[in-house]
Amino acid sequence: MKMDSDLLHSPAVGLAEEEEADMNDWKLPLAFMKKRHSEKIEGSKALAQSWRMKDRMKTVSVALVLCLNVGVDPPDVVKTSPCARLECWIDPLSMSPQKALETIGANLQKQYENWQPRARYKQSLDPTVDEVKKLCTSLRRNAKEERVLFHYNGHGVPRPTVNGEIWVFNKNYTQYIPLSIYDLQTWMGSPSIFVYDCSNAGIIVKSFKQFALQREQELEVAAINPSHPLAQMPLPPSMKNCIQLAACEASELLPMNPDLPADLFTSCLTTPIKIALRWFCMQKSAKLVPGVTLDLIEKIPGRLNDRRTPLGELNWIFTAITDTIAWNVLPRDLFQKLFRQDLLVASLFRNFLLAERIMRSYNCTPVSSPRLPPTYMHAMWQAWDLAVDICLSQLPTIIEEGTAFRHSPFFAEQLTAFQVWLTMGVENRNPPEQLPIVLQVLLSQVHRLRALDLLGRFLDLGPWAVSLALSVGIFPYVLKLLQSSARELRPLLVFIWAKILAVDSSCQADLVKDNGHKYFLSVLADSYMPAEHRTMAVFILAVIVNSYNTGQEACLQGNLIANCLEQLSDPHPLLRQWVAICLGRIWQNFEPARWCGVRDSAHEKLYTLLSDPIPEVRCAAVFALGTFVGNSAERTDHSTTIDHNVAMMLAQLINDGSPVVRKELVVALSHLVVQYESNFCTVALQFIEEEKNYSVPSPANTAEPGNLTPVRDSPAIPRLRSVNSYTNIRAATTARNLNKSLQNLNLNEEGGPAAFSPGNLSTSSSASSTLGSPDNDEYILSFETIDKMRRVSSYSSLNSLIGVSFNSVYTQIWRVLLHLAADPFPEVSDLAMKVLNSIAYKATMNARPQRILDSGSLTQSAPASPTSKGTHIHQAGGSPPMPSTSSSSLTNEVPKPPTREQPATRPPYTPTLGGQAPHSHQFPRTRKMFDKGPEQAAEDGDEPGGHRNYICPALQTGLCDWSAKYFAQPVMKIPEEHDVESQVRMERQWRFLRNTRVRRQSRGITQKGVSRLDDQIFINRNPGVPSVVKFHPFNTCIAVADKDSICFWDWEKGERLDYFYNGNPRYTRITAMEYLNGHDCSLLLTATDDGALRIWKNFADQKNPEMVTAWQGLSDMLPTTRGLARRVSIYLDRSKQGGAGMVVDWEQETGLLMTSGDVRVVRIWDTDREMKIQDIPTGADSCVTSLSCDSQRSLIVAGLGDGSVRVFDRRMGPNECRVMTYREHGAWVVKAHLQKETDGHIISVSVNGDVRFFEPRSPDSVNVLQTVKGLTALDIHPQANLFACGSMNQFIAVYNSNGDVISNIKYYDGFMGQRIGAISCLAFHPHWPHLAVGSNDYYMSIYSAEKRLR
Repeated sequence: MKMDSDLLHSPAVGLAEEEEADMNDWKLPLAFMKKRHSEKIEGSKALAQSWRMKDRMKTVSVALVLCLNVGVDPPDVVKTSPCARLECWIDPLSMSPQKALETIGANLQKQYENWQPRARYKQSLDPTVDEVKKLCTSLRRNAKEERVLFHYNGHGVPRPTVNGEIWVFNKNYTQYIPLSIYDLQTWMGSPSIFVYDCSNAGIIVKSFKQFALQREQELEVAAINPSHPLAQMPLPPSMKNCIQLAACEASELLPMNPDLPADLFTSCLTTPIKIALRWFCMQKSAKLVPGVTLDLIEKIPGRLNDRRTPLGELNWIFTAITDTIAWNVLPRDLFQKLFRQDLLVASLFRNFLLAERIMRSYNCTPVSSPRLPPTYMHAMWQAWDLAVDICLSQLPTIIEEGTAFRHSPFFAEQLTAFQVWLTMGVENRNPPEQLPIVLQVLLSQVHRLRALDLLGRFLDLGPWAVSLALSVGIFPYVLKLLQSSARELRPLLVFIWAKILAVDSSCQADLVKDNGHKYFLSVLADSYMPAEHRTMAVFILAVIVNSYNTGQEACLQGNLIANCLEQLSDPHPLLRQWVAICLGRIWQNFEPARWCGVRDSAHEKLYTLLSDPIPEVRCAAVFALGTFVGNSAERTDHSTTIDHNVAMMLAQLINDGSPVVRKELVVALSHLVVQYESNFCTVALQFIEEEKNYSVPSPANTAEPGNLTPVRDSPAIPRLRSVNSYTNIRAATTARNLNKSLQNLNLNEEGGPAAFSPGNLSTSSSASSTLGSPDNDEYILSFETIDKMRRVSSYSSLNSLIGVSFNSVYTQIWRVLLHLAADPFPEVSDLAMKVLNSIAYKATMNARPQRILDSGSLTQSAPASPTSKGTHIHQAGGSPPMPSTSSSSLTNEVPKPPTREQPATRPPYTPTLGGQAPHSHQFPRTRKMFDKGPEQAAEDGDEPGGHRNYICPALQTGLCDWSAKYFAQPVMKIPEEHDVESQVRMERQWRFLRNTRVRRQSRGITQKGVSRLDDQIFINRNPGVPSVVKFHPFNTCIAVADKDSICFWDWEKGERLDYFYNGNPRYTRITAMEYLNGHDCSLLLTATDDGALRIWKNFADQKNPEMVTAWQGLSDMLPTTRGLARRVSIYLDRSKQGGAGMVVDWEQETGLLMTSGDVRVVRIWDTDREMKIQDIPTGADSCVTSLSCDSQRSLIVAGLGDGSVRVFDRRMGPNECRVMTYREHGAWVVKAHLQKETDGHIISVSVNGDVRFFEPRSPDSVNVLQTVKGLTALDIHPQANLFACGSMNQFIAVYNSNGDVISNIKYYDGFMGQRIGAISCLAFHPHWPHLAVGSNDYYMSIYSAEKRLR
């Protein structure tokens, strides 16, 4: 920067002061940085939830096929001696062969029944092929679509063959007979599960797959060739759903170790704990556990299904560990299929993991289809070994001395591991291994509280965590827990359910089915519950009743409405917001709830929320009232009265500061419009009629029709407005005053055209891309028409409105919608345009002339025929012609025009185009009335239904879904800006250091005193004539506004950074700009002379500028010099032309925005609440030209067009807040400035060049200086006691506080010394001694106190 190096190190600048300023930056509040400003108001994309079992299955039948042939060993296996003998823990040689076979069969059935007691079991002992066939086909027949299990033990027959056969016997056991797997597939059908316990079992799995493939190919052939033998057969089942478990690979033999059972694989699958303990004792490490023998293991006390006993606890731990291993190793969909779909399959697969571990230690590899990744080395097995170790080491003392059993620390330790993962982990990491264990722990009362707490913390990590937990299978557990009456679980369960429903709202049905909603109703009604938990409870209920009739009924009976109404005034804003949303949803399309609401006067209780300080709460209240009137049941007088009452209350939000609220308002009113469609059609026709008969003075109307280019022909030509100047409107304002008395709404403010800015109508094609304005070609009512209609409605003679009394609710609401269609925020005006056009379309289609009976009715009833209306508007404003009325679908069923009472006085009907309108019934229907002939009709024919569905009752803003996102996002995480190490925080720190540097260095210069200010450090030609310039307080950026666009320059580098369209209508201009949050993330506020305020972000960097918010800051601006370009001549004779536009002043410390201008008040907006908090009457008859405020003293100083300077204290009431009026200037005040120090003076300057200094406590000026006459612009430097005047006479004079001229600037540097143009605006930098000057020759230059260091 341009500083002497010694200044940088000068100790003169007080460090304490600097640190204080730096601290202040941290304390300053930020405006418009909430979530509703920074993100789109829409719900999150719903994640496809795959956790729900689409096809839960049961294994209903089990075939136990045992081929043992006890006493005869098969020929192809040479057994060792001694050899493994036990089958189902029975030694077959210990009894007669037949008895052994039957006992083993019975035992096997018992072992399976432990896992699935309800299945049908059929044993087939040493069977023949026919017996197997009969068994399989009968089981399949009974099972229908369910799963059948086929268990095959082939220890007494030869090994399976490579051709895909297993062996059974002939009738008299003299031969082994092969049984083809292909046949077995046919008999068993699908879905099935096969267990093969025999050597070389892997061969069967391979053959099975080959046969399955072969079947599919045969089917494909049969499908093409009808003469194929298979084509006539019923379709054989697909084998894709078949699961197989085999004891070993194709080339392996079963282990023959005599310490193990012969059916080791079956034992692992059906008696896992028993075999696991035996195997543990056979390992070398078992010697470390003294006194444990195989005999002792048999005596472990307890039952498998009693978790409090040693055996039960081991079984529980085993389940948890195998489940966890599977969940961590398997792909999610395979895990769902094998471990969550079918109880028996899940048990077998958990036990299969154990079989893999045990059998691999004997060189046997169990095989499954679908194949699983190897799990025998998983780390969780060590936890199992430890649990077994702890349990067995207690055994001797328990059995011998009867000491109490100490429970395993396994679950507590696993929860600790989960907790460590939660506290230590980072965002993008692998999911925690312990999740399935947390699930198991929910079953135990001992650890339940802790498990729920950790589960809640996990779900809080975001939607991905919720999806994971659901896929593990948490749902049935937390659903079951809702039946618990334990109070300490309430907060945890409410939190968990809020998280689940925020991600997957389809759970509403499960909750209602299990009466879960009652749990949350009782939480909501419990006044001892903290507000956060009641908020979550009401959120859950809002999801339960959302578009779900059963839920609405259940909650209505549960007294939800009364509960909600009691909490509407809760101090917790989020609770108020969700209570309102919940109410809005319970009576959405559900009449009983609406009447219940009426009985409790719910709508009246909701009115208080319409003025809530939190915009989201106001939104929710508008939503609730919108669905309240949006019920389409039978209408009674009572319900209509209520609807009207609600509508008029809603209409008062027309000028709410938050676009989110106004969008919701349009949707709420659209419900009303749908309900009372015919009444609104009547109103629409009247307005359309009025608009045609009343010509607002405007160049567009006087132009030849031929000069108007319809937009669709040439998109490049800027769209014509029907209004370009407001010169003659003064004449019409008398009608305006008439309106005031007639309107019981605060709509009187909206009477003047100033209230409306057709916010997103672009004047150039580039603009429409910036703002995404709707393409007018889609609409019947163009922006111009709506704009004109709105003004017509306020000026035309009132009695000319047909039918509906001028002041009816429908007329008022139509006006409100017209107003919203011109909202400065594009999304609001788009929605309102949709609603208006939908009705205009229906009205014009319905009002096609019926047969006219007598001439007397002509003057009364001929509504504008749709066709003439279409043509007319097409000419005036570039909207498309009407859809062809000859389209058959519309001619067949023309609704009758709405009936109306006849008004007392109606001026004679004046047809607009030619005089034929009343005789329209004589024209043939097949052709448009005033069209150009066949070629135009052809164009129309393309879109007979073009405007059919503008508005569907389901117009929505996404507010509720957006609000629900709060519950899906992390609630417990520190927000990024508070995290000292985050990027956001670092950037902020950097900005605050930069601010300190700028303050320090600039203070160094200004304290030395500025002796001249004429070094031109920047000059460039601006794209438009500069009307307002504003330096950014801390970076090297300057904003230059012309009539409707803003250009950003980097004054240090001399380059243009950005240029974008502000979106204000053509007849308005930008009259003020402010930087908000200049110390941090800057936003730019622009004010236009129709009273609209717009706030922009992402300007002057590489991104596209975005509108953060926009609202009507002043709603009753007087349209004085609008439309005239802001010529300098304005300054010469202000009295005639008046018009300061809109002036603003911004207080960052309080977040307040003062606005005024061509109005009689100073309006104060609170940007935090986004609402008007105060209107201070100026008490003068002229406009406010300058505002300056000081938050320390709560003072506001206003300079006025009549020369007075008025001081207001905003702490006092409206009648006594004007504390001082100075009338020393004789003419228009160009600038009034209040110095920010505690005893700062007021400095004011008028057009005549007299500068006056006032001390706020004394009634007369303390000092007067005379400067140039004919002042056009002036600014005062806040730090350096300088002021600069720009004059008509094309020069700038800079004065110091003594009134001495320190610089006169008349020529530009370079440019061959070209003369400066007439000065249109100038501004000092808030810190540096820099002066920016804009002049009428488009140039923008900046002057500084001293030469830059080259």
